[in-house]
Amino acid sequence: MSDIRLENLTKRFGSFTAIENMNLHIRDGEFLALLGPSGCGKSTTMNIIAGMEKPTEGKVHFGDREVSRVPMGKRGVGFVFQNYAIFTHMTVRQNLEYGLRMNGLPAEERKRKANEMASFMELTSMLEKPTAGLSVNILQRIAIGRSAVLEPAIFLLDEPLSNVDAAFRSVMRYELKQLQRRFKQTMVYVTHDQLEAMTMADRIAVMDQGVLQQIGTPLEVYNNPANVFVANFIGAPGMNLLEGSLVSEGDRLFVNFAELQQKIELPESLATATQAVKSRDVVFGFRPEEVELDTQPGGLTLPATFLERIGARTILHLGKDVCEVKAVFENDVEVMLDSQVAFRPAMGSERLFEAASGKRIS
Repeated sequence: MSDIRLENLTKRFGSFTAIENMNLHIRDGEFLALLGPSGCGKSTTMNIIAGMEKPTEGKVHFGDREVSRVPMGKRGVGFVFQNYAIFTHMTVRQNLEYGLRMNGLPAEERKRKANEMASFMELTSMLEKPTAGLSVNILQRIAIGRSAVLEPAIFLLDEPLSNVDAAFRSVMRYELKQLQRRFKQTMVYVTHDQLEAMTMADRIAVMDQGVLQQIGTPLEVYNNPANVFVANFIGAPGMNLLEGSLVSEGDRLFVNFAELQQKIELPESLATATQAVKSRDVVFGFRPEEVELDTQPGGLTLPATFLERIGARTILHLGKDVCEVKAVFENDVEVMLDSQVAFRPAMGSERLFEAASGKRIS
């Protein structure tokens, strides 16, 4: 079994808590992305899984085996760093064969495995070339191949694509996913780039300030964010979040936006969900992709302040500061800057969060 279980994991560096009481089960053969902003604890979590750091509290299990205090070299994991750490005095082949040679594989077996990996990673034509002078893109491809050729049951990657160019990142996202499928590895991938997480991962564990915020499939964390942080962090642009308060008018429930002097009616499902909420202060959320232009009463109206034309789509900026809304349309949307734009979230796309805790009301 190559599943990984983190139980009540805490890591402190002096008075600073990098990870706080984290419980996470990474399934056998799963591609899991640890996603979050810089300093959120994702790399520390990976270092503990790898054995480079010891937990202050809690346990790490690989299958039925507790490895909390097992040295990195005896855990049987593959690791690729942001810094590719290639042996530049060696050829591409020598780099690919390095771990195999350290494991005592015969020369013919090393050659066969290196050739197969080179073919998979599109390195065959440069096998006999020295690595010194090769591009960063190629060096990172070699680094991934050097670890993957050992066929570790658990493969850890710490932001391996952050130093390569955008076009190459797109290629490598596809190749890494194919690599994981080929060897059926349990792969843990640290990234701050939500596009990498959304396109490659089977599930995403979103972290912030050392705390696991939510874990789910890419669509689950996108469609049903657990709190305001996840709602804003996932998505490009992130979810629109407007502060307001609940007000009743007869049997209808509205969110009133005091600064806008406007309000919007909640659908019955959300109105019912608010009955368990004590505070009337809420955050009203909706995705930019779910905004509809609307000339009928009942929506919101804000001035158009900026238009971003991005190829096949346009991002329309409405309002500013705490009342800013972004809306995504086809690139031929006709809106005049500084005009007043009436809009509403698509029916059923509304999300509601508690203002105090940030937790979703559902």
